[in-house]
Amino acid sequence: MSALFERVALIGVGLIGSSLARVLRRDHTATRIAACARSAQTLDAVRRLGLADETTDDPAAAAKGADLVVIATPLSAYAEIGRKIAPALRPGAIVTDVGSVKGVVIRDLAPLVPAGVHFVPGHPVAGTEHSGPEAGFAELFRDRWCILTPLPDTDPEAVAKVTALWESAGMRVATMAADHHDKVLAVTSHLPHLIAYTIVGTATDLGHDLESEVVAYSAGGFRDFTRIAASDPVMWRDIFLANREAVLELLQRFSEDLTALQRAIRRGEGDTLHQYFAHTRAIRRSIIEAKQA
Repeated sequence: MSALFERVALIGVGLIGSSLARVLRRDHTATRIAACARSAQTLDAVRRLGLADETTDDPAAAAKGADLVVIATPLSAYAEIGRKIAPALRPGAIVTDVGSVKGVVIRDLAPLVPAGVHFVPGHPVAGTEHSGPEAGFAELFRDRWCILTPLPDTDPEAVAKVTALWESAGMRVATMAADHHDKVLAVTSHLPHLIAYTIVGTATDLGHDLESEVVAYSAGGFRDFTRIAASDPVMWRDIFLANREAVLELLQRFSEDLTALQRAIRRGEGDTLHQYFAHTRAIRRSIIEAKQA
C-alpha cells in the first residue's frame, strides 16, 4: 500500500500507539515513524521491537517534519505536549489523537495548533486491560469503531486522510460532535469501568479470609470485572476527571435504577426482575449481531 503519510510522529507508545506502529509497519512500509515517550524503558522496548525508525523523549523532535502527529498519551499530558510540539509543526501537517474524551482534547489542544496545521481529534474505540509497547498488536483495531470529532472548520481532506489511516487498520470510522461522543462513551465505556473498579474494590475490602476465597472461586462475572479494573490507572483517572459531567449525570441515573432493583428484590417482585433482565439480555444479542462482542 502506498504511504498515506511520509513521516508519522507517535507521541506515546503504549497499547494504542504501539498497535498503530505495527499497522504502519505492516501496511505502510514507506512511512517513517518517529516515536516519543518519557520513559527510557519504553523507548528501549520500542527499539527492541523495531516499532520506529527513530526514538526520542522530546515531543518537538518527534513532530519536526512530520505530516501526521498522533498523540497517544494520558489526557493530562495533552496541554504540555501541545505547547512543546506547536513550534515544530510544519504547515499542512495533521495533528490527531486517540483520547477517550474529546471535549477536553479540543479545549486543551485546539488553541495551540498553529495556523495552517490541521486538527482532527479521534478516538479508536479499541483496547485491552494491558498497557505498554509490548501489549500492542496490529489486529487490535480490526472491526472496531474509530470516532472522529473534527471541528466545523477542519479541512475535509485532512479528515479523509485520518479516516483512511484507521480504515487501513481495519476500523469502521464515524464522525460526531465532541459533546455527543463524550455522552456516548460515558455510557458504553466510562461508567462500566467505574462500576468495575468499585466492585473489585468492595471485594478487596471484605477481609483477608473472604478476599482469598473471592480470588479462588471467582466466577465469570467477577473475572470480567477484574479484567476491566486492571486497566491503566493513570489513563482512567484522567478520563473520569475529563468527562466528569457526563459520568456524574449517568452515575445518578444508574444509582436510581439500582435503587429500583434493590426495591424489587426486597419486595420479591420476580416479574419486575425478569422483565428487566430480559431487556438487558436483548441488548447483549444486539452487540453480538453488530460484531462488537
